[in-house]
Amino acid sequence: MNNKEDERVDTGIKEPYFWNPRTHEFLGRTASSWGLILLFYLVFYIFLGGMFVLTMYVMLLTLDDYKPTYQDRLVTPGMMIRPRGEAMEILYNTKDTESFDIYAQTLNNFLDSYNNSLQVQNNDECPPDNYFIQEDSGEVRNNPKRSCQFNRSTLEECSGITDRTYGYQKGQPCVLIKLNRVIGMLPGKDGQSPYVTCGAKRYKVGQDEWKEDSDAIGELAYYPPNGTFNLMYFPYYGKKAQLNYSQPLVAVKFLNISLNTDVNVECKINSNTLKTGGERDKFAGRVSFKLRITSPKN
Repeated sequence: MNNKEDERVDTGIKEPYFWNPRTHEFLGRTASSWGLILLFYLVFYIFLGGMFVLTMYVMLLTLDDYKPTYQDRLVTPGMMIRPRGEAMEILYNTKDTESFDIYAQTLNNFLDSYNNSLQVQNNDECPPDNYFIQEDSGEVRNNPKRSCQFNRSTLEECSGITDRTYGYQKGQPCVLIKLNRVIGMLPGKDGQSPYVTCGAKRYKVGQDEWKEDSDAIGELAYYPPNGTFNLMYFPYYGKKAQLNYSQPLVAVKFLNISLNTDVNVECKINSNTLKTGGERDKFAGRVSFKLRITSPKN
């Protein structure tokens, strides 16, 4: 008995790939085949989405709404100035009101929340030179936490109260300095508050030549006196726990800085617990900027 296999006759006509009306296949697959594939991917992606949601939920359970669960930070916080201008440069002409009015307006806007009336209304008058510790009682949170007053008048000649141009018109500009906020940071010990000092920045002018503008920077005045960040403004408990926190400021006034020349300035924090210029960040605890005051003789 001879077994004969079916032989397909090659007619030279290719069956359509997009839709085959004879086999009812779409792109080479039947409806049941497509259904099984779509079902598989639907279950697969639902499973992946569920795993992601579960992972996020478990992670969120470990977080605290008021302070970081894990705090990996630099030993010393960064510093910033106001006004900071473009590229940390303060450039203006004493005869051109528009050139320095933008800096004065920036300082006005920044200091609005430090107005004495608002500080008395929102914050407490604290005893100086001591940390304002506000511990929680076990699992009972002591929130919202109170904050100490930092009155605008503390900045004296750099407060903008008596001189709306902050000394810019007279060629004696004021620059405000602040420390970046770090939750729980205690920047001093033994009742010694950290303080700011400013001086000429040492910078490179050639391959092996260094220069600093010591002769051009002139005399400086600090407000509050000695440029201190008083301990009563620390520790910081976070934006959510300490709603009305007023970050302490130090104002530096350049009394007789050289005119019509670039003056490179560097300010740094001095503390018995904070170090400046660590290996991880050479600019930690310090800030540099350039001042150029143009004053035409005529």
